Amino acid sequence: MDPFLPVNLLVGGTGLLAAGSLLLFVKHRRETGRLRRESEDHAQALLADARRDAEAMARDAKLQAAEELARLRDQAEQQHQRRRTDLDEMERRLLERERLVNQQLERLSSEEERVRGRAEDVRRLEVEFATRLEEQQREQERVRTELERVAGLSASDARDQVLRQAREETMHDAARMTRHVIEEAQTRAEEKARHLLATVVQRYAGEYTFESTTTSIAITSDEIKGRIIGREGRNIRAFESATGVTVLIDDTPNAVVISGFDPVRRAVAREAMSRLIADGRIHPTRIEEVVGAVQREMEENIVRLGEEAVAKVGLAPLHLETTRLLGRLRFRHSFSQNILDHSIEVARLCGLLAAELGENVEAAKRSGLLHDLGKAVTHEMEGPHALVGAELLRQHGEDPRIVNAVASHHQEVESEGPLGVLVSAADAISASRPGARSETMSTYLKRVENLERIGASFPGVEKCFAVQAGRELRVLVRPEQLDDDAALLLARAICRKIEDELQYPGQIRVTLVRELRCVEYAK
Repeated sequence: MDPFLPVNLLVGGTGLLAAGSLLLFVKHRRETGRLRRESEDHAQALLADARRDAEAMARDAKLQAAEELARLRDQAEQQHQRRRTDLDEMERRLLERERLVNQQLERLSSEEERVRGRAEDVRRLEVEFATRLEEQQREQERVRTELERVAGLSASDARDQVLRQAREETMHDAARMTRHVIEEAQTRAEEKARHLLATVVQRYAGEYTFESTTTSIAITSDEIKGRIIGREGRNIRAFESATGVTVLIDDTPNAVVISGFDPVRRAVAREAMSRLIADGRIHPTRIEEVVGAVQREMEENIVRLGEEAVAKVGLAPLHLETTRLLGRLRFRHSFSQNILDHSIEVARLCGLLAAELGENVEAAKRSGLLHDLGKAVTHEMEGPHALVGAELLRQHGEDPRIVNAVASHHQEVESEGPLGVLVSAADAISASRPGARSETMSTYLKRVENLERIGASFPGVEKCFAVQAGRELRVLVRPEQLDDDAALLLARAICRKIEDELQYPGQIRVTLVRELRCVEYAK
């Protein structure tokens, strides 16, 4: 074997590989050149297409720009034409205004000339007026001096005398006219009022008796007194603490007197004391039990009394607190007249009056029933009972018409409708009818004395007499000091003073008598 055979084989193989590689390289160069030429040709074609597209787009853009320019030019020309038209119109208007202004200036100039001429006339007239005024003042001064010399009075004295005479004549004329108006009104109104009141009073028949209450409880023996007092006075102290009243034992024989400002507390104390005396067991614990039970029963009884009063009048149910206050009026009295019965009577009279006059009957009854509601709390709240009651009703959501009627039935405020007048009339009828109210002898004598004192306090009064149980005041005047007109004014002044200074049920009549007697003897 040839030792160089592998080497020869290796050399021979390498040569074959080199020849193959060279062939492949030559072939690759040829292919690469062909591809490059194709790419360049394709690129040249694309570049030519792009130049053609760009030129086409440029031509289109130029055409669009030319069209847009033409359109904008047309718009600008149209806008310019419109502005020119507007400017022409404005110029025409300005010329018209200038013409009008010139005309107004011409008129103003002529008016100014005319005013200037009038001003000259006014100045001339002012000078003439001042001259004449000075002459008139000199003439008046001369006449005044002459009058003062002739009459013997100064100007101020003469003026006061004339004014005093004019005032007296005016007062007489006013009094004469007032009397005429009053007489005419009375002539027309008395017959209708008499018929109306007669009809109402005839239709309503109320009781003519009055209630009298007592706070005395009869006891049978001194042993009961000892039980009431208790050891070291503990029972009576417990009773007074529980009821809020004062118990008097030793002042009245065989009786226990209960004293207190609150009538409801007095009623509770009277009932509790009666039950304790009847039971016989009197000690602090029992006292608290009985008083508590009586108080609960009293609250229920008060509400029941209020509901019964509302039902008697025929009204719809009221607010619970209003009903409770209405029931408390059962324990209040005015000149010995029970306030709850008086309120029911006033409500019925108001309803009858409203029916006769064609007013709202239900509102009139409601106003009459609630008109004295403030008297239930007058010992707790300050102020006139009419205003207190109106404020309570306002708080409970009552109708403003009812509130005003309650507030105005004693003329503390002005009445805003007919309800206040109806309540005032019905209240006077209920309070002034015979037997409705009574008063003590000392109160009666004091009222009569005050009536006569008020009547005698006016100048020109000769004598005064209170008659008809103080319901009428007769005044005799001096005829030489007062004439008929002045007598009428004096009677009205006496009435106003009585209303301002006195408190009385119903009304008081003032009768003024002026009598001139002339006696002569024929010889």
